[in-house]
Amino acid sequence: MSYMSCALRVAAPRRLPTLWRSPRPFSSSTGPTAKKSVPYQKTLKEEGTGSGEPSRPPPPSADVVVVGGGSLGCQTTYHLAKQGVSSVVLLERDRLTSGTTWHTAGLLWQLRPSDVEVELLAHTRDVVSRELPAETGLHTGWVENGGLFIASNKQRLDEYKRLMSLGKVYGVESYILTPSQTKDLYPLMNIDDLYGTLYVPKDGTMDPAGTCSTLARAATARGATIIENCPVTGIQVRADDFGVKRVYAVETAHGTIQTPCVVNCAGVWARALGQLAGVHVPLVGMHHAYVVTERIEGIQNMPNVRDHDASVYLRLQGDALSVGGYESNPIFWEEVSEKFAFGLFDLDWDVFMQHIEGAINRVPVLEKTGIKSTVCGPESFTADHKPLMGEAPEVRGFFLGCGFNSAGMMLGGGCGRELAHWIIHGRPEKDMYGYDIRQRFHHSLTDNNRWIRERSHESYAKNYSVVFPHDEPLAGRNVRKDPLHEELLQQGCVFQERHGWERPGWFSPGGAAPVLDYDYYGAYGHKRHRDYTYNRLLGDEYTFDFPPHHDIIKNECLTCRNALALFDMSYFGKFYLVGPEATKAANWLFSADVSKAPGSTVYTCMLNARGGVESDLTVSRISPGDPASPLAPAFEGDGYYLAIGGAVAQHNWSHITAVLQDMKLQCQLLDCSEELGMMSIQGPLSRIVLQEVLDTDLSNEAFPFSTHKLATAAGCTVRAMRLSFVGEMGWELHVPKADCVKVYQAVMQAGARHGITNAGYRAIDSLSIEKGYRHWHADLRPDDTPLEAGLAFTCKLKSGIPFLGREAVEAQKAKGIFRRLVCFTTEEKVPMFGLEAVWRDGQVVGHIRRADFGFAIDKTIAYGYIRDPRGGPVSLDFVKSGSYELERMGVSYPARAHTKSPFDPDNKRVKGFY
Repeated sequence: MSYMSCALRVAAPRRLPTLWRSPRPFSSSTGPTAKKSVPYQKTLKEEGTGSGEPSRPPPPSADVVVVGGGSLGCQTTYHLAKQGVSSVVLLERDRLTSGTTWHTAGLLWQLRPSDVEVELLAHTRDVVSRELPAETGLHTGWVENGGLFIASNKQRLDEYKRLMSLGKVYGVESYILTPSQTKDLYPLMNIDDLYGTLYVPKDGTMDPAGTCSTLARAATARGATIIENCPVTGIQVRADDFGVKRVYAVETAHGTIQTPCVVNCAGVWARALGQLAGVHVPLVGMHHAYVVTERIEGIQNMPNVRDHDASVYLRLQGDALSVGGYESNPIFWEEVSEKFAFGLFDLDWDVFMQHIEGAINRVPVLEKTGIKSTVCGPESFTADHKPLMGEAPEVRGFFLGCGFNSAGMMLGGGCGRELAHWIIHGRPEKDMYGYDIRQRFHHSLTDNNRWIRERSHESYAKNYSVVFPHDEPLAGRNVRKDPLHEELLQQGCVFQERHGWERPGWFSPGGAAPVLDYDYYGAYGHKRHRDYTYNRLLGDEYTFDFPPHHDIIKNECLTCRNALALFDMSYFGKFYLVGPEATKAANWLFSADVSKAPGSTVYTCMLNARGGVESDLTVSRISPGDPASPLAPAFEGDGYYLAIGGAVAQHNWSHITAVLQDMKLQCQLLDCSEELGMMSIQGPLSRIVLQEVLDTDLSNEAFPFSTHKLATAAGCTVRAMRLSFVGEMGWELHVPKADCVKVYQAVMQAGARHGITNAGYRAIDSLSIEKGYRHWHADLRPDDTPLEAGLAFTCKLKSGIPFLGREAVEAQKAKGIFRRLVCFTTEEKVPMFGLEAVWRDGQVVGHIRRADFGFAIDKTIAYGYIRDPRGGPVSLDFVKSGSYELERMGVSYPARAHTKSPFDPDNKRVKGFY
C-alpha cells in the first residue's frame, strides 16, 4: 500500500527507501499505485455492447442535433425536450459520459463571485436533487454533505464574506466559522493556520453516471432520441441567398441527419468538431487529476473542502477522500485522440506532488492513509476559465456548449437550460454574456494558438486565486495596441487588457511599467521575470480595501472635474452602418430616433425581443466621404457612425450582424476600429484648450452638445464630437491612426499651461458612476430593460417607429416596473465593488451591480436593482420611502437612496454651464 507521506517524500531532496526511489513510483506498471480507477460504484462503460454498431439507426432529419453525451450534452438534450422540441437527437461516439464526464469529481459549490453563476448552480442543484427524481423515480446519486471553504489569511476570508453576503440575496444558507467552530464541524482538520472558514451546508456532490443516465431516461421519455456508438464524421454547411453560412446536415458513420441546428457538446474534442464546420473553438485539453484514498476512520459525513490557498480540494467519497487541485504546471494534451473513451492517463507525480503537502497539512491523518487509485483524465480549459456557449459567429445554427474547465457537472443544469432556451428563442433567459462565444473574444484571437495556450494556462493556474476586483492577466498581452500605446507607456501608463486591446488603466508617477512576455509563472522551464514593475503594481491591488494608488486615481478624477483630462479611448469599436436600407436598419436596431440630419449624435440602446438592453452606444448620422477615408467612407444611401465600448464591440458586431442577416437588409456593417484612434478631452477648461487646436468654433451656439463635425487639428482631419462619459464639458476626437500621436501631442502641449493630465479607465469608472452614467454589462445587461435602468428617454415610444423590443417595453410600461436600478451612497468611506446585499427596512431586496468611490462628492457610490419583497411594482415612492443598508462582507452600512445622480443632477456641466 502507498501512503500520502511516501508520495510527499518522492519530491524531498533526501535518500528514500528502495521502494520509492523511482522518480514516478505511482505510474509504474509494477508500482504500488498503478491502479487507475474512478471511485464510483457504477460507470456506463460496463453497459456497452462492444459491437461498435449504433444503439439505433440515425433518423433522416431532426430539429436539433446535440453532439457529445457528457454532462452538457445530456443536460441540453433534456432541457430541449422539456421546453418542447419534439425532434432532438443526441449523438455520442462511444457511450454516454465516456469522454471527460465519467471521471469528474462531481463537486457542486453554490456560491461563486457572480450573481448569474449562483443562479446557474442553483438550477443544477434543483435538477439533480429534485426534478429528475420526481420525473423518473430514480436517484441521481446526489449527496448533500455540505461545503467548507478554508481561509488562511484575511484577504481570503474577506472574499468568502463577499460570497456570504451575495448568498443572502439568493437564499443560499452559509456561515463564517471561527477556527474552533471549524474543528467542531470537521474534527480531523488541522486548524493551526486557519483564519476562518465559509460553511455552506447544502453544497454537495453528484454522480456522473447516475446523473447522465437519469437525464437520458427523462429526455427520451419526452421524445428525445439518444444514439450511442455513432461518431460524427462531418458537418454540412451551406450559404443562403445572402451568402450567410448555415448548418445543413450532420454526417455520421452510419448515415446523415438533415438539421438546421448542431450543438457542440464534445468537451476536449469540441475543437475538432468545430473544424468540421469551419468554426474556431478556442479551448485546450489538459490532464486534470485527483487521487482516491483508502478508508479514513471518522471522515464519514464530513463536508467537501476547498483549501484555495493550498490549491487543493478534498471531496468526500463515502468513507474515503478524493484529493485534487490546480497546479501551476499542468500537462497539455497535445494530440487529442479520437479513440480515447473511458480512458485515464498515468499520473505524473512530479506535477501532482504540490497538492499532497497541502492536503496532509489540512487533514494530517492523510499522512498515514493509503492511496487506493489515481484518476488523471482529460479536461477542456478556456482562455478566461469560462465555458464556451451560444451560436458561433462563423456559422448560423452551430451552437457551442463546451469548454467547462472541469465544472461541467455543477454548471451543467443551469447552462443546459440556458442553451436550450437560446436555441429555441434566439437568446438565453439569463445574462450569459460572460459565456457567449460571440462576445468574449475578438475574432483575431479565437484561432491564435499562442494566445489561447497562454491565457488557458494562466486561468488554470490561477483558478484558486482570490478574485480581486482590479486584477489583470499577465498572459496573452500586447496583442492589440492602439497608436498612442508607446507614447502613454513612457508616461507611466498602467494598462488594462480588454478583448486583446491594451487600454489605459491609470498613470503611475513611477515611470514606465511595460507588460512583458508571459513567463508561465516559471513553469515548463521558463525563467520567471524579476523586478517586474507591472506585476508588482498589480500585486499592490490585491486588496479589498482602497489600493495604495487610490490618491493617484483621485488626482486624475479631480483634475478632470476642475481643469481637464485627456482619455485615450482608442480601443473603442468604431463601425459604419451604410447602404440603401441603412436607415431602415437603424430605425429597427436602435431604441432612440437616430434618423436625424447629418451632424447629429444620439445616445441610444439596442434591445432584444424581450426588451432587454443588448448595448448602449452613440450613433452619429454622417455624409459620404469624397474621397473615402476611415473618417468618412464612400457609400450610397444613408450612413451612420457607431462608437461602442471596446470591451463589448464584438458583442455589438455580432448582434447587429445577426439582425441584418435575419431581416435580409441591403446595407453593410464596416469595422474601422483598427484604422481610427479616439481621444476624449473632458473638463471645464476643455473648450479653451481645444479652441487652440481645432479650426472650428467650439461655442455652445456653433457646436452644441450631442453634435459632431469634421475639423482640422494640428494639420490633420479629425471628427470632433461633443459628448461626455464623465459628466463634464468635452469633446471626442476620432483620428486616423497615422495622425494620432501628432494630434495627441498638440492637445497636450496646448493644455500644459492649463494643468491637463492623462487619465485612464479607472478614473472613467469613478467619474461615470458619480454622474450616474451606465456601464453596459454592469448597470445594463440583456436581462435589464431601459425602463428598469432609468433609460426610458432612449426609447422612441412617442413616435410611431417600430424598433426591436418595442412591444416588450410598452407592455412593461403598462404593467409596471417590478425591479428598478437605484443609486446609493454611504457616508462611511468604505470600498465597495459590487455583489453587496441591499437591505430595505430589514429585508434583502437586491444586490449591488457596480460600485466605486466618487471623489468630487467624497462618497462611496453603488448601483443595484431592487425589488419589492411583497411582489409589487417598484415605484419612485417605494424607493424614497425605505431605510437602506448595504451589506459588505457581512457588515452593514447605512445608505441613502437617490432618484437622481448625486453629482450635477441638472446636467449643467456637460452643456458648458459651470
